[in-house]
Amino acid sequence: MVIGVDYGRKRIGLAMLHGDGLVLPLATIEQVSRKASLDRVAKYLADFECRLVVIGLPASPDQSTGASARAAERFADELRGLTGATVEMYDERLSSFEARDRMQELPAKAGRAGSDDALAACVILESWWQQHRR
Repeated sequence: MVIGVDYGRKRIGLAMLHGDGLVLPLATIEQVSRKASLDRVAKYLADFECRLVVIGLPASPDQSTGASARAAERFADELRGLTGATVEMYDERLSSFEARDRMQELPAKAGRAGSDDALAACVILESWWQQHRR
């Protein structure tokens, strides 16, 4: 099982990749504290027996590393140390925009509010899968 992560200062979106290539939103975690967030993500990894995590790296268009990218890398390092999982960083520059576009396409009854972080994690994981399945 592979889990994708859209790391943000306020929320963390999670998605999961099934062996057949199907990517599904898993959860959105509200950031209360870094430790609590790490523990919640670690619990998902344990529950789904996940050994590979793909974390979106929000690189700037000019490839520079900003504060958001450094925070995501720190989170990846801490998660790796806590769980022993293999953690891979993946360029996610446009995932949030694509997730918002997808949300707009859903019917209002589908409960669009608050799901864009998990959908952004889906976009990251789908893109990663497209590059790695070959």
